[in-house]
Amino acid sequence: MSLPDSTSIRAAARAIVADMTGASVADDEPIISAGLIDSRSILRLISRLEAQLRVTLPAETLQPDDFDTLDLIVETVERVGRAK
Repeated sequence: MSLPDSTSIRAAARAIVADMTGASVADDEPIISAGLIDSRSILRLISRLEAQLRVTLPAETLQPDDFDTLDLIVETVERVGRAK
């Protein structure tokens, strides 16, 4: 299996973030640093991304800043994601 394309990653991330925050966010809008998702919720965000996209995101390669915007989420999944 291969990684999903950037459009699929962005769509999944957008839907998950909207569900978690109750708000629609722009691709470059801060999510974590703006307080929409707290640091404890990052693990839930990662878990939901992995399940929906069928990828593994190795914890040792991740930092909270990797998930601060939809753009960064896409970059992170493309950089470190491994297809399940």
